[in-house]
Amino acid sequence: MTIEINVPDIGADEVEVTEILVKVGDRVEEEQSLISVEGDKASMEVPASAAGVVKEIKVAVGDKVATGSLIMVFDAEGAAPAAEAPAAEQAAETPAPAAAASVQAVAVPDIGDDEVDVTELLVKVGDVVTEEQPLITVEGDKASMEVPAPFAGTIKSISINVGDKVSTGTVIMEFEVAGSAPAAQPAAAVEAAPVAGGTATKVVAVPDIGGDAVDVTEILVAVGDRVSDEQPLITVEGDKASMEVPAPFAGVVKAIRIQVGDKVSTGTEIMEFEVEGAAPAAAPAPAPAAQAPVERKPAPSAPADSGQVASVEASTGFIENSAYAYATPVIRRMARELGVDLSKVKGTGRKTRILKEDVNSYVKAALAQVQSGAVAPAGKQGGGLDLLPWPKVDFSKFGEVELQPLSRIKKLSGANLARNWAMIPHVTQFDEADITDVEAFRKEQNAVVAKQDLGFKITPLVFILKAVAKTLADLPQFNSSLSEDGESVVLKKYIHIGVAVDTPNGLVVPVVRDVNKKGIYELSEELMAISKKARAGKLTASDMQGGCFTISSLGGIGGTAFTPIVNAPEVAILGVSKSEMKPKWNGKEFAPRLMLPLSLSYDHRVIDGADGARFSSTLAGYLSDIRKLVL
Repeated sequence: MTIEINVPDIGADEVEVTEILVKVGDRVEEEQSLISVEGDKASMEVPASAAGVVKEIKVAVGDKVATGSLIMVFDAEGAAPAAEAPAAEQAAETPAPAAAASVQAVAVPDIGDDEVDVTELLVKVGDVVTEEQPLITVEGDKASMEVPAPFAGTIKSISINVGDKVSTGTVIMEFEVAGSAPAAQPAAAVEAAPVAGGTATKVVAVPDIGGDAVDVTEILVAVGDRVSDEQPLITVEGDKASMEVPAPFAGVVKAIRIQVGDKVSTGTEIMEFEVEGAAPAAAPAPAPAAQAPVERKPAPSAPADSGQVASVEASTGFIENSAYAYATPVIRRMARELGVDLSKVKGTGRKTRILKEDVNSYVKAALAQVQSGAVAPAGKQGGGLDLLPWPKVDFSKFGEVELQPLSRIKKLSGANLARNWAMIPHVTQFDEADITDVEAFRKEQNAVVAKQDLGFKITPLVFILKAVAKTLADLPQFNSSLSEDGESVVLKKYIHIGVAVDTPNGLVVPVVRDVNKKGIYELSEELMAISKKARAGKLTASDMQGGCFTISSLGGIGGTAFTPIVNAPEVAILGVSKSEMKPKWNGKEFAPRLMLPLSLSYDHRVIDGADGARFSSTLAGYLSDIRKLVL
């Protein structure tokens, strides 16, 4: 009996066949991938709707197919003989694995969504490492931290170098852990139960990573490798993140169905594992069918990739990028859209791979040359900032000088601040709040806290946090962000507030989450903890993400007012200066009152001037009488 295999529902558009993953005579299981197709926005694989033997292939690479298109014909009867091979013979041929120390991968723990740079390797191959011993030092946009060992062992290999970028889940080392060994198959088991010692071939698919297709940037295992459960198999990269795909179970890699540069998505089959001790039905699979994926993998994928590169080159005029640049298809597409020649971009990723940041830096440098006058823009008609070139001065002519490099945090934050100041139309609203009563209450409570020995102090900033949270709830337009296209505003239903902390390495902004749901004592403890963490350089990227609004307090240093720069993508920031005792008229006489200067900067594209005045006056009202916070 023959079965027709058609393209399932993939929408109304036609897509192009980029790869054929099977050949005539292959035995195919249900849901096994048959072909790869690519449309305007995504790449996907078409699975088999039924099991059988491939009798005819009705499409070729480059053909256009749509929902319902006939792509293959299967012979359903070819699947029956699979169970006839005796399981005992297969089991007898499979040698029992020898006991040995296990090799376990060490990955970066949860440090948030951002990539960070490896700045120092603290161990070397052969070192015996204890649990929680620091392995590497990494540095992100706003913090530096150490990555500890999750368990003890001897370092067998190090997968990264100083300067590489890593993120949550990136494999950085392999440890040899003594005293454990893979389970052996006893010989008696084969004699007593002929069906118990066989092997099965299991397919490994990409887990749920969302709806988008991502690019394979690195394959971390090879055919024949013995892989443990949760060991990383491949690295994939999308438009906004890089991640590793772990093994869902242990086994030996029998076939790899993808190559670097391929597109994969949720459910895409990437490898075949040989799993020991499985049911006998799968035992004969290695003989007739399991070798097919290994034989077909190199042949179809290389011409398909070459065809894609050739078509891109024909349309853009670039020489073949793969000849001179190591970059993913996402980066190549980005370069084509921006008109960037990748041969001129210096890659900073692993093995000099070109990253998105490298392309952005190249474009920024080119724009800086144009804006400085070093390069004349093509067809210039008065657009742009038309800035004068930065003055070049030899300061040593006037006296002794010392060249001191900026810290990485200052260099990165400086670029962000320059962008925010140039792109956001700032308005700053100045006001002051009477904090005489709240300051007296704070001192009373600190006496209670000290008497009870609770281990923290209540600072004025805690009351400012609570008052700001209440004001954000009253005026939700301040708890928002402008959409990327600038056509709408994203209103946030949570209140997370960033607090600027001055550290020896520069300014960092850890985020206090759910301020509106926490009390004064809880906020005091949390604020003390994150401040210590920040000054010790132990903040992670996740500690500084998710903020809705920022507070920058210079009250402990001095000053009467300043203009804080909005921290994009937020739309407002509050600056707090040093409080001062001033005479204030109470209707009968002048009385001394402790006044706190407030400087509110906001994005005028989202916030009107009247709303800015309402925010500062509402905030000042809450700080003047904290009883209003519970209304």
